[in-house]
Amino acid sequence: MQPTRRLAAHAVTAAFALLAIGAAGSAFAEDKYPSKPVTVIVPQAPGGANDAIARIVAQKLTETLGQQFLVDNRPGAGGNIGTAAAAKARNDGYTLLLTVNSAHVINPALYKSTGFDPVKDFEPISPVATAGYVLVANTGFAPRTVAELITAAKAAPGKYTIASAGNGTLNHLIGEMLGKAAGIELTHVPYKGASAAVTDLVGGQVQVSVQSLPSSISFIKSGKLKVLGVVNEHRVSALPDSPTIGETIKGFGSTPWYGLFAPAGTPKAVITQLSATLAKVLDAPDTKEKLATLGCEPFKGSPEQFATLVKEDLPKWARIVKESGATVD
Repeated sequence: MQPTRRLAAHAVTAAFALLAIGAAGSAFAEDKYPSKPVTVIVPQAPGGANDAIARIVAQKLTETLGQQFLVDNRPGAGGNIGTAAAAKARNDGYTLLLTVNSAHVINPALYKSTGFDPVKDFEPISPVATAGYVLVANTGFAPRTVAELITAAKAAPGKYTIASAGNGTLNHLIGEMLGKAAGIELTHVPYKGASAAVTDLVGGQVQVSVQSLPSSISFIKSGKLKVLGVVNEHRVSALPDSPTIGETIKGFGSTPWYGLFAPAGTPKAVITQLSATLAKVLDAPDTKEKLATLGCEPFKGSPEQFATLVKEDLPKWARIVKESGATVD
């Protein structure tokens, strides 16, 4: 082949190569995640711990990734409605689930049918936070401690009411566990969300309630509610002088976690990117500060570590539910 023709052939080949590279680059740009708003389903009502944590995380992901992460509250059936909706969503990374351990690993033991499989239907992305939970009472209620509540409740079984955010919610279950562990009978009053329960608790319509600190800390700090005991295994930094329930009832304690999931089959690259981004978000000083004001702490982990946590928690909570006698169906 003559040099001129050879050069011409090379030119044509190079042109095709450049076109191919350009096409690949264009495809990469189009496939860049996220390229449009992302919906984060929260299977609880506004005003509770999961909602507050989700809004902090969604805002930080929006700032970091340059696309809106929009919180979509879908409460009902103790979290089953929103969780089932997330399980059935398209697995393209544009619908996520930010949920609490009660809805994900406890509900399968409470309900005959949840509408989802906590392992098969989801890709774990990362845990997000832990929250302080407290047993609180209205200020007109005479008992000031867990021990005093136990004494009063044993003297009048069923007389005192305990509010929750709804049947099957975490505070409902923890209340059942408390009654079982203390040997007392409290009358359960379910509400449609944590905010409604706290409002009636402050107003004196009910006597006590297990509440997350995000739902109750402002009322505690303002003196409208009093803390009888901390639910977590250890005292929480937001209320260092408040004793745990376990200091009165040996062995009692639970530290709820919150985590981010995607529907099963979501691309691995999306899971990896979200997990890495979330780790940076949770390390940010302003994230830690915002969570701390709610009585929460960051809780990081890889997708693999989170998957292990879920699988270990399922049988553990199934045993606890069975022992407590709690049921919803």
